[in-house]
Amino acid sequence: MAVTDLPILGMLRTRMQWHQARQKVIAENVANADLPGFKPRDLVAPRFDRATGAVSGQGGVGMAATEAGHIVPAGAEAPVGETRRAKGFEVRPSGNGVNLEEEMMKAGDNQADYQLAASLYQKSLDALKIAVGKR
Repeated sequence: MAVTDLPILGMLRTRMQWHQARQKVIAENVANADLPGFKPRDLVAPRFDRATGAVSGQGGVGMAATEAGHIVPAGAEAPVGETRRAKGFEVRPSGNGVNLEEEMMKAGDNQADYQLAASLYQKSLDALKIAVGKR
């Protein structure tokens, strides 16, 4: 087993690749901001259900709300009156739904999250080097 095959490093690599792909989609949204009828797109974030890197839908550990103030687990019914609607996007008369301010906010958040994942990846490799005695 190679050092780079560790589950935590695999999850961080997957996360960084997702951020790269998302940055491309956001850039396409901005580039097509004036194209009539264009609908903005976004990528669904990968979810890891277990510490070993299992992607959602392949099993994992269940969650339960043990107190009324806790967040409702995925797949469970939310208490009545606590559901929230996703904020809709505005559509111009040309049919274009790209909001440049929202896209720029997404791009900034995406960049910060990518830098965090890259930093964690580098720190994990550094910790492994220290443990092996190469540093």
